[in-house]
Amino acid sequence: MSGRGASEGLPPGPRDFVKYTFYRLRPEWRRLDAEARRQGREALTEVLDHPPEGVSLRTYSLVGLKADADFLLWAIAPALEPIGRLHARVAGSPLGGYLDVTHSYLGMGRVSEYVGANAVGTEGSSGRRQASGRPYLFVYPFTKKREWYGLPYEERRRVMGEHFRVGHKYRSVEIHTGYSFGLDDAEFILAFEADDPGQFLDLVYDLRPSEASRYTQLETPIFTCVLTPPAPLLELVEGLP
Repeated sequence: MSGRGASEGLPPGPRDFVKYTFYRLRPEWRRLDAEARRQGREALTEVLDHPPEGVSLRTYSLVGLKADADFLLWAIAPALEPIGRLHARVAGSPLGGYLDVTHSYLGMGRVSEYVGANAVGTEGSSGRRQASGRPYLFVYPFTKKREWYGLPYEERRRVMGEHFRVGHKYRSVEIHTGYSFGLDDAEFILAFEADDPGQFLDLVYDLRPSEASRYTQLETPIFTCVLTPPAPLLELVEGLP
């Protein structure tokens, strides 16, 4: 058992992709005349309301919550190409010329080596990834220290067992783990859906003393996002009353 590899004996599970793209609106857009801005909002709303086939899309506001990001597009798809088409359509819209991508994270689904296919909810699940639609989303990249991977599998599983037991006390907080090894700069991209920001704050606080937290290398930047449909989202980003 001590020589068990990271994915030995695990079912492959669906290999869906998750993409978190954070945008900031340039102030020049707000100086255009009202009719041009209205048409631009409507055109981008159409793009976001009708993403490419196979793409599940959620839109979130960060207005007033983060200095360098106004909104988030969270896309889930079974392939990379439709995600690329979505962002090409955003960039090609009239409003897209006034948007800057400030942060971008890519991950891929797989069955967790620690909880297997019998996981509760989204963590480690062998089913297709789906957003639950809870009102708040918390997103951040995550990287472990290299010495973590030098520990025997049984030791890592023991340590993660404590981590999961703390997490299971907060069943209304749903985790979405994207594996980014070789795909992006971080090792993971983590996202948590919650009904109340306080629930997530308490969860993170309770995890701080855990043994697993000692092996954290990176878990910033952190983004607090509010689920908002495309049309009201773009009005909010523009600063309309």
